[in-house]
Amino acid sequence: MFYIAAMSYENPGDDLNIAAFLSPLTDEEQVYKHGQVGTLIDAYISSFPDVEKADIVLVGCGEQRGAGFMNESQAADAVRKEFYQLFHWQQEVKLADVGNIRTGSSMGDSAAALKIVVHELVQAGKLVVVLGGSHDLTLATYQAFTDLKQQIDFVGVDALIDIDIDSPFRDHSYLMEILTSEPNFIRHYNHLGFQSYYAHPRMLETMDKLRFDCFRLGNVKEHLEEMEPVIRNCQLFSFDMNAIAAAYAPSVQFSPNGLTGEEACTLMQFAGMSDQMSCIGIYGYQPENDVAQLTAKQISQMLWYLVDGRSRGSRESSLEQRDSFNEYHTSFTEVETVFLQSKKTGRWWMQLPDKKFIACSHKDYITASSNEYPERWLRHQERP
Repeated sequence: MFYIAAMSYENPGDDLNIAAFLSPLTDEEQVYKHGQVGTLIDAYISSFPDVEKADIVLVGCGEQRGAGFMNESQAADAVRKEFYQLFHWQQEVKLADVGNIRTGSSMGDSAAALKIVVHELVQAGKLVVVLGGSHDLTLATYQAFTDLKQQIDFVGVDALIDIDIDSPFRDHSYLMEILTSEPNFIRHYNHLGFQSYYAHPRMLETMDKLRFDCFRLGNVKEHLEEMEPVIRNCQLFSFDMNAIAAAYAPSVQFSPNGLTGEEACTLMQFAGMSDQMSCIGIYGYQPENDVAQLTAKQISQMLWYLVDGRSRGSRESSLEQRDSFNEYHTSFTEVETVFLQSKKTGRWWMQLPDKKFIACSHKDYITASSNEYPERWLRHQERP
């Protein structure tokens, strides 16, 4: 048992002080080959890692009482075992692993500890990856941004839309808490991969009234590249493993339909490419139900693509460096605008009437060139 009062961060100093909430990893004396992640990651085993040198920081959190499970999940350690065996191709991206959040005597204790750790790491400019645990831990990661008083764009990948306030499980209703809390720091929410037969039509009506964007599973699969600009401007990314078809994530056993393993990896690569992304969470993995560690392998490969995306995104130029972009001036229905395409990554941006640029796709440019309003442009204009 531990108590959150053990540390206050109302006036955080320059030095990270989060070790009080973390347990080191068990040293299993695993022998890794040269170039594997296990030989290169700075992990919390005998001493706390030098987080200041890291670009991406892993943290495990086994709290899952929000999903009705009283035991502590071992998901993070199962994923580490597979991830550490992968070869680290992008060695300019420095990795650290600060171990696991100590499970508190209550859900609130665990969530508060996770919030503190994420808060400190995000404030230090790190990309934090949370390996859960139940999906309601997303609420704790969101609260790390509220303590920073930072407005964010948030994207969730989930077969369900977790606003079921009648459910006895918090992981089915946490999203409603996030979207309706006051003061609220959600600038925009995007939901990817929901499966219609699991969603009440009124849920979709509620989300639409709030001007949030929800993309059905079929839409995501058919237009996967269109999800990249959706993710690009987000700071918080939450992935529930129930979004993946059971054949690719056998431990979840939720639905025969869903994303393929490759599609999940691509979405994670998009998240890594975003220079705005601060916190990513992967939740809902039940290692005790896994088959030949296939789900752990799936998540480890998603992490590999996240690192690959961070490497690619780091090579992107800022929009002020116009020589690094192809610039296209066009007009649609008497609206004049500018599109930019990166010469390095091929990604697109679109200028709004207030002269700000938002992430978009080549499809948006083609639509505008056909004298039609791009839907992304309209949806952005509708937002308060």
